[in-house]
Amino acid sequence: MATTTGSDSTTHLKKILEAEAEAVRNIPLSSAYDDAVNLILEHVHHRHGKLVTSGMGKAGQIAMNIATTFCSTGTPAVCLHPSEAQHGDLGILQPDDVLLLLSNSGKTREILELIELTRNLYPQIPFIVITGDSSSPLAEAADVVLFTGGAPEVCPLGMTPTTSTTVMTVMGDLLVISVMENIGFTVEEYAKRHHGGYLGHKSKIKLLS
Repeated sequence: MATTTGSDSTTHLKKILEAEAEAVRNIPLSSAYDDAVNLILEHVHHRHGKLVTSGMGKAGQIAMNIATTFCSTGTPAVCLHPSEAQHGDLGILQPDDVLLLLSNSGKTREILELIELTRNLYPQIPFIVITGDSSSPLAEAADVVLFTGGAPEVCPLGMTPTTSTTVMTVMGDLLVISVMENIGFTVEEYAKRHHGGYLGHKSKIKLLS
């Protein structure tokens, strides 16, 4: 088994960090973000629907993170598992909802099936898609496409979701912060949603300062 010195290991780790940082720096920014934010504002804050996120595997974990971050910052959101949707959980959907779907390949079978199922139930629900392939079947079916840039994974096999999930997380943050700014979300509202833990304590201190 090959071994590396401390110096070699540090250099290698720095290269991994730089590769992921470069992928974040190169996220393509366009008016599609405005379109996505406007859809969320319209459907959640004007029509009183909710944001429904979904993804399969590692992308699904990022979808869950995005949903919970939206919830904590004033935008009701849930994460719908695409497989469980086929076994009754599709019933969480309401006519004024908006979907945010994550798939690096843009070919994830369960996500494509979720689009079909949703359209059979509520044809008017719009889809925002985060994907690493802007010409994929998922992108073609979307109302708004947010392209990750398609940077290669830092995994030595080039397969494990690593860079792609990092970029998806940051893109979710872009949407969350933009919506927060548009709705004028305050520390008072933040404190109402955080009663425990460090953030709850910190928000209460901010209110008193």
